[in-house]
Amino acid sequence: MRNKRNFTNLKSKATKLRQETFNAFIKKGEAHLGGSFSMIEILLTIYEIILKKNDKFILSKAHASFPLSLLLKKKGFRPKLTTHLEIDPKNGIHCTTGSLGHGFPIATGMAFAKKKQRKKGRIFVMISDGECQEGTTWETFLIASKHKLDNLVLIIDYNKIQALSKIEEVLPLSNLKKKIESFNWKCINIKDGHSFVSLTKNFTKKNNSKKPLAFIVNTTKGKGIKEFENDPVWHARQLKGKEIEIGKKRLNIK
Repeated sequence: MRNKRNFTNLKSKATKLRQETFNAFIKKGEAHLGGSFSMIEILLTIYEIILKKNDKFILSKAHASFPLSLLLKKKGFRPKLTTHLEIDPKNGIHCTTGSLGHGFPIATGMAFAKKKQRKKGRIFVMISDGECQEGTTWETFLIASKHKLDNLVLIIDYNKIQALSKIEEVLPLSNLKKKIESFNWKCINIKDGHSFVSLTKNFTKKNNSKKPLAFIVNTTKGKGIKEFENDPVWHARQLKGKEIEIGKKRLNIK
């Protein structure tokens, strides 16, 4: 596990990525701040610590694609800075995503192919908690379990807000861990999805269960700008006027 100095470095990178994402939102007239900011620490943990040579990462909740694209640019790739990602393997985008409920099945197909061909590497896929209301999600849980895809890792960004309302008000996901485990998956609940210590500790655990692995990562929508946190309006609201000044102040953007 990385030492404290490394985690301090990752915290600095998280701050920088939020700043760059915020500025990109303003420049591009983009809207999806809430879900982008909730997953910053998850992305950095995956790309700075977890991913190995033969691994792939798929962002199914691609409406929050800006921080991923900006991070990939830092890694030497040249992905398009766009809301819904289009397949571009040479630049780190392994499938077209954005329509919710698609990325998880595609990732499962990739994991199945790797297993059949006896190829090394794992497939990581991040979905939103709202995607847990898609029928394809639950069909995919069944398929992955049936084929014992222990090379598949699902990450649920559980910020508890979808579109214009809270999950509990739209379609509650109570006992989500038990639901996933009932499909014969191994499931781990991460209480603080903004703690690099907690994320690294859990993501680096070996999966000896021979089952697909899921992480429910509890996050805060809009993390980093106190005035915007846990407010459904920031799922897809464009920044303007005083809101830009509030964001710049909170993110220490000069």
